Amino acid sequence: MSGVGGGYPSDLTDEQWALVEPLLPPARVGPKGGRREKHPRRRIVDAIFYVVRTGCAWRQLPKDFAPWPTVYWYFTWWHDDGTVERIHDALRGKVREADGRDAKPSAGLIDSQSVRTADTVPAATRGFDAGKKVKGRKRFIVTDTLGLLLAVHVVAASIQDRDGAKRPLLWTRLDHPGVRKVWADQGFAGRLIDWAAQILGRELEIVRKDPDQRGFQVQPKRWAVERTFSWLTAHRRLARDYETSSAHSETMIRWAMIGVMVRRLTRGGAATRPGRRPLLRQPSQPVGSTLP
Repeated sequence: MSGVGGGYPSDLTDEQWALVEPLLPPARVGPKGGRREKHPRRRIVDAIFYVVRTGCAWRQLPKDFAPWPTVYWYFTWWHDDGTVERIHDALRGKVREADGRDAKPSAGLIDSQSVRTADTVPAATRGFDAGKKVKGRKRFIVTDTLGLLLAVHVVAASIQDRDGAKRPLLWTRLDHPGVRKVWADQGFAGRLIDWAAQILGRELEIVRKDPDQRGFQVQPKRWAVERTFSWLTAHRRLARDYETSSAHSETMIRWAMIGVMVRRLTRGGAATRPGRRPLLRQPSQPVGSTLP
């Protein structure tokens, strides 16, 4: 084990860190700028990714990271000052441009996902989704057509789709004015369509199943948002909701998507981590792997 860190699979490579580091706020370097930071920023970020990817409790962070209260303090600081959103949004633009798209999206997709919560989650922020038979919280996400996150809102699972969708649709309208149309499934049909048209001036189009469909089939124009949920729940911290604050749940989702995007932007190169030799891609591993 190197003196820099443990070299965990969740650690950022040098190339990935080069994408994230310039987007962090300036480090405190002295008395006039606050107390000098004791721990390298890279190890703080790696520790956050370790929690997101493995699902461990903050208190169970390996000892070669910074002390867990320090890591959690950075997590809340970067949540409160908007750093996580700025990193996420900057990387989303880079991914879109790398895919040959305009940095600003023009269409979106919305969906919801109900997940169980840990016992430590306050009862006031939980509910029961009668349709999915899940007691916990519901995540509403709006993505672009690549499946990249535009807005996220976490509420009690008892909230109906047509009600819980209003806030993320409003945020999408404010933050991404170029998005003129959003596709949704039949759970969002009804008065939400009129609300989106009258209040937001945007078209909410319902993608309906074929009347003859039997079993699961990928829905045109909606597969991308469904794939995004698969990306998220591949992170063990997101397979269940452990956060006492719904806002922190939203930030955990953004950290997961940051990880997805930096891997996508650096896919195909040799992975190098501090204190380790490059990990060469095995011949049997396809370069175009669809894993996040």
